[in-house]
Amino acid sequence: MSFFRRLLRRPVAVVCFAYLAALVGIAVVAPIAMPSVETQNAGDLFGANLLPGWSHLLGTDTLGRDVLARLLVGDRVTLVGVAEALITVLVLGVPLGLAAGYRGGWTDRVVTWLADLTFSLPAVVIIIVVLSVFPGSMLAGMVTFGVIAAPDLMRVVRSATLPVREELYIKAAEASGLSGTYILTRHVLSRISGVVIARASLLAAAALGLQTGLAFLNLLVAAPAPSWGGMVADGTSVLLLHPWLIASPGAAIAVTMLALSIFGDAVRDAAVEGWSPAVTRRRQALKSAAPGAAAPAEGRLLAVEHLGVSFPGGEGDLRVVEDVTFDVAAGEIVGIVGESGCGKSVTAAAVIGLLPGAGRIDGGSVWFAGTDLARARDAELGPIRGRKIAFVSQEPMASLDPAYRVGAQIEEALRCHRGLSRAGARARAIELLRDMHFADPAAVARRYPHELSGGMAQRVGIARALAGEPQLLIADEPTTALDVTVQAEILELLRELQLTRRMAVLIVTHDWGVVADLCDRVVVMYAGQVVERADVRPIFDSPLHPYTEALLASNPHLAPEAATLPVIPGTVPPPGSWPAGCRFSARCRYSVAACTELAVAIEAAGGAHETRCLRHDQLARA
Repeated sequence: MSFFRRLLRRPVAVVCFAYLAALVGIAVVAPIAMPSVETQNAGDLFGANLLPGWSHLLGTDTLGRDVLARLLVGDRVTLVGVAEALITVLVLGVPLGLAAGYRGGWTDRVVTWLADLTFSLPAVVIIIVVLSVFPGSMLAGMVTFGVIAAPDLMRVVRSATLPVREELYIKAAEASGLSGTYILTRHVLSRISGVVIARASLLAAAALGLQTGLAFLNLLVAAPAPSWGGMVADGTSVLLLHPWLIASPGAAIAVTMLALSIFGDAVRDAAVEGWSPAVTRRRQALKSAAPGAAAPAEGRLLAVEHLGVSFPGGEGDLRVVEDVTFDVAAGEIVGIVGESGCGKSVTAAAVIGLLPGAGRIDGGSVWFAGTDLARARDAELGPIRGRKIAFVSQEPMASLDPAYRVGAQIEEALRCHRGLSRAGARARAIELLRDMHFADPAAVARRYPHELSGGMAQRVGIARALAGEPQLLIADEPTTALDVTVQAEILELLRELQLTRRMAVLIVTHDWGVVADLCDRVVVMYAGQVVERADVRPIFDSPLHPYTEALLASNPHLAPEAATLPVIPGTVPPPGSWPAGCRFSARCRYSVAACTELAVAIEAAGGAHETRCLRHDQLARA
């Protein structure tokens, strides 16, 4: 259902819209139909202060002028002032709020400081000073109000942007290589549009109140031009004798302010109805870096060397990944395995420059096609994300924008990376969905994310990731939230893509079944370090690190029937609490005193098999 149809289903919105539309029409027509009203100094002085009647429906004022005519002609002056203020507020408040909330850092600090400074200023005094310099200037007065009121909207927009910035579909858009400006206007602004509209309507009502107040003080509209505030001032002078003179302009002001506020709320509700959770349920019920090393040798598409990642902590930086080294060749599938908290997802995010929060690469290098991504700036990463490296999240539903149909989200990636026309992007999006084995790809393209199952959403996410025809696909636990049957479908799809497109895949997982079924080589991580690297077969046949051995032993697929499932005692030590020696020593049955004394380096143990264990010979003989 379109936005306008959703809006028209709300009777209160229809009434408010009709009233505001009538005001706009009157503002255009009345000054043309009654041009003399704007220059009329006085009417029939013998007919001053007449009560409402057939000849004058709202009576006459203190100079004998028709109140209704002045009320209608004064409508334009009032609405123009509100429009000037509102445009100023939107032009300043929305971009600054988006920039502060999305960019963070010094941008957020500077914008917030300017907003705090503005809040400390006496607004009315400043407006009056400006009007003393520009006497009677509606534009000067209302633009000044807009500048002073903009920080109010800016703070609201910033607060609404902060949580949206952390949504996975925003990370997915960044991983697709979309520009920051495009993400802000297309994805972030659409999510917070309801908040912007509601706040803007309140500020419009406040601008109306200020405009009429300044007109009441005769600071904006010079006599004899009519304005609602000036009419209230005229009626106040004879309030005790003729109180009806303030009734009509006062009612117009009050009703217009109320209509602006209510209509803003209605527009906000209609704007988010298409994707808000409550409406979704109802519709379903009805329808059922740091300096790096030298460039790596030829043949390796991706080479991660001695990677370190830190996050700010209470007492300085907290290192969460340390000395991580592995590589991925073209057309190869490499798996990163480990328990939760071992640094797998952080490592994958570091490769493509999408570390959450204030995380940063503080050591090592990430070489991809001759470029060190660890040292690259956003401008250099932009052409790589989406086009050469794509990212698939472990939460497919959260990585899709709920405000847009899935076909449109694939099309925008195609138009961005492949330069296709709108029609070409639509056709290519259908082809990609067909490649994902959808029986009716055109119907899927028309759906919103909430209308998809988890497996369908994951396949849509993969289709969008393939829009740029990447050389490397990073899949962060793509089967975690799916049932066994759907997991098998996704794994089969990844294998097919690797074979048909000669695409490399870096897959993060904790499932050894995924590793055995899909991967060529394995990287085992524990407590932020790589503890073992090898081809798949040697890892399963003869693991050379106690952690790998323990992980394999606790794999439910390998456990004997009716036997108690082995578990690894203890937990992964958190960053900042890593032991000095081997980080697995406290949980290791092979640990000796030497394991806890000095840090253990990773070393070759025969062929391409490498391990970070002092006693790997004993494991090999076991």
